[in-house]
Amino acid sequence: MKINCIIIDDEPLAIKVVESHLKEFQNFEILATFNNPIEALPALQNKAVDVLFLDINMPKMSGLDFAKTLNPDIQVIITTAYREYAVESYDLNVLDYLVKPIPFSRFLKTINKITKKVQLQKGLKISEEEPHNDSYIFLKVEKKLVKIKFDDILYIESLKDYIKVFTTIGNYLVHKSLTSITEELPQDRFLRIHRSFTIAIDKVKSVEGNLIEINTKRIPIGRKYVNYAKKMILKTE
Repeated sequence: MKINCIIIDDEPLAIKVVESHLKEFQNFEILATFNNPIEALPALQNKAVDVLFLDINMPKMSGLDFAKTLNPDIQVIITTAYREYAVESYDLNVLDYLVKPIPFSRFLKTINKITKKVQLQKGLKISEEEPHNDSYIFLKVEKKLVKIKFDDILYIESLKDYIKVFTTIGNYLVHKSLTSITEELPQDRFLRIHRSFTIAIDKVKSVEGNLIEINTKRIPIGRKYVNYAKKMILKTE
């Protein structure tokens, strides 16, 4: 199955990075690249495009405004140097949000997401070629790597240069940023709800105003996260 892609970014180097990553996957084909959304319109209208890699800050029209005009069958992957647009972009139902510089390991997760989504759209059987590490993560705790199951994680709290991972079997202090760990976790199971907290969605016991409860811990939902967070937690449209 061929997956057809278009890249829109006003930075030539950023386009080259995405092109280089995509060339590692034989079933992904780059149809064209563009420096602004307006130039890309004819290609998006006339070609069978499955995926669009889209920058946000561009001349003439922002990527987020452009995403609102697209056919919903096109899977949009945001590629940007700015983390602060993540919540707004997910309100537009983008498939993924990649922060530059984009490491290949993170890009691989996006490829797996795209493949699953496009296969479902085209009515094809989902392949079983993904790595079998989708139920746990290894984190460096002191001097050793500790295997932590996703099912055991309750929530994660940011502590300046460290994070504290709270689980059903114990707590772990890890030298890592909250942004970094959140990007490594399955996005359908974990959700950042505050600049200091990422939670396991299925561990939420209650929601009261802008507070959620996990075990006996009451965790605030940040103002800029509140709409998307409640939609994900409460499973509303």
